[in-house]
Amino acid sequence: MKISQIYQYPIKALRPTSNSTATITAQGFKYDRRYMLLHVQPDGSFKNVHVANYPEATLFTTSMTEPAGEDDRGTITVTYNPPKGEELKGKPDAPATLTIPLVPDMTGLKQLEVIMHQSPTRAYEMGSEYSAWFSKHFGFEVILAYLGPHGREVLMSRPERPRREKGQGSNATTASSSTQHADVPDPELTFADCAAYLVVSATSLDELSSRIPGDYNVDVTKFRPNLIVEGCALPWDEDFWGEMTIATDSSPVTMSLEQNCARCPSINIDYSTGAPGKGLDGQVLKSMQRDRRVDRGAKWNPVFGRYGFTTKSDIGKMVKIGDEVQVTRRIEERTRFGECCSLVTNPTQLTTTMIADWPGIYGN
Repeated sequence: MKISQIYQYPIKALRPTSNSTATITAQGFKYDRRYMLLHVQPDGSFKNVHVANYPEATLFTTSMTEPAGEDDRGTITVTYNPPKGEELKGKPDAPATLTIPLVPDMTGLKQLEVIMHQSPTRAYEMGSEYSAWFSKHFGFEVILAYLGPHGREVLMSRPERPRREKGQGSNATTASSSTQHADVPDPELTFADCAAYLVVSATSLDELSSRIPGDYNVDVTKFRPNLIVEGCALPWDEDFWGEMTIATDSSPVTMSLEQNCARCPSINIDYSTGAPGKGLDGQVLKSMQRDRRVDRGAKWNPVFGRYGFTTKSDIGKMVKIGDEVQVTRRIEERTRFGECCSLVTNPTQLTTTMIADWPGIYGN
């Protein structure tokens, strides 16, 4: 097997950037989900822009140029693509593209608190130059926030490192932590929902596409993956991958695959309209309901993909398209999705507050 595609999401909820290489950090790929958009509410509070709640976010595509030297900050180019068949209504003077520094100068920027799934962090407000552009295209006030050096606690349970108690620092250990996992960091996340990485199998994607009538091919980016692995003999075999090793040009990268990724209606969005799909695009989730609700911890939602983490010794290594992948540990039974974002197994138990942030749990 080998890596066939690599994706990074420089701004959460917007369309990804396809790369041939990516660098490992303790928080995921180097530039992944370090920006996020916040919808300003009437009372001045913020609502996180997740794909499922804000499908129009998929109308924005991104490209990324990494820094070329010490004094170069790199760029993110965001392009707004009007909904299919519509003009820029009321926005004729709005440019189609916006350039944002990939690594901004945070000097003098206002700090604010961002809370994702009960995992708070600090971030920097990028200012009106950027927020006004996004606000014009969304049609309501949004703020562009940059994570900077901060991070969020991983809330979901992990087999090798239990979730730390409230009040414990990111370097805290628990009595039940095992020394055999000393190389596994107690990571903090960027604006990714649950884990540093999301891995999917191209074989499973092909099988899923075959369930949709006609020649419809499911767009893999609807699942928000970081790595697509091709060459697996059987669809859905990744459900039983506990660890995979990537043979990079330097030394192998070990990725522990620890939880399933349960799915929500965000995979039914029609990217050409920025709205829930009315045709074949709207059938993707339904096509998985019959036999892919295989996680007892999220029994109402079908599963596609595995959440993963790398090790401390992998930081700084580069993976690329074509790198060979080997499953180095298999599990006998599918994992059960643990504590993440106050996860409940019965939708009737959801409170209004939880529903507001619920969809972003699925799809990273």
